[in-house]
Amino acid sequence: MTDKFTAVLYPLLTFVVLVAVWKLSIVVFDVPDYILPEPLAVLRSLEVGYLGGEFWPHFLFTLRSTVTGYVLGCVLAIVIGTLLAESRLFEKCFYPYIVAMQSMPKVALAPLIVVWFGYGVLSKVVMVALMCFFPLFVNTVVGIRQADPALLNMMRAFSAPSWLIFYRVKLFAAAGHIFAGLQISIVLSLIGAVVAEFVASSSGIGWLIQSSLANFNTAQMFAALFSLVFIGLVGTKLVQFFHRRLVFWDKAGPNTIASE
Repeated sequence: MTDKFTAVLYPLLTFVVLVAVWKLSIVVFDVPDYILPEPLAVLRSLEVGYLGGEFWPHFLFTLRSTVTGYVLGCVLAIVIGTLLAESRLFEKCFYPYIVAMQSMPKVALAPLIVVWFGYGVLSKVVMVALMCFFPLFVNTVVGIRQADPALLNMMRAFSAPSWLIFYRVKLFAAAGHIFAGLQISIVLSLIGAVVAEFVASSSGIGWLIQSSLANFNTAQMFAALFSLVFIGLVGTKLVQFFHRRLVFWDKAGPNTIASE
């Protein structure tokens, strides 16, 4: 009970201190509103944006493209990572091209993705999927190949079929790595969605940020950024929740840094 209480208390205290420093900095250095808005101005912008309904279409557009692209990219990463880890021939044929694709800056690919997939939500989904793919792909390959050789030899000694060895040993060994990749991909999915909206979009939080910049409405810009933070935090907590429930044998858990 004490750990749960402190897990909420410490971040809350840190938040209060950061807001106080924010407010004090504006007063002491006489920072104008168009450079750094008051915390209350950002809060009012959030209130007007969401209670008034202006932000919801942009929030839902970004959420839709982020979730769809995240699921698509993660599914492809796990499937292709499994194929590559299990087949040396597949690795020799495709791994160099996967690395080459990852080496290309996604910002540079964004205009080409818009040309191919249009200005709508599909181009954002593709961009998000590309951003999410590689970290989870690498984690899947590493996790599968780190399966305990003793367990593998034992399963083979009992004439276990390949699918059972994969399910009972390799997949369990890779589960922690896969969830680590899923957690990393949450942040990258938001980056991909916002970059795609910066390049070409008439909706979304990224478009809202650009619109705020054109009007020097920094309070609205901060409100849009906090909306992205909210999506990222909720997504991260969901991944951590499923990590704890499904990979219960992983002693490191979903919060490796915090636990150490």
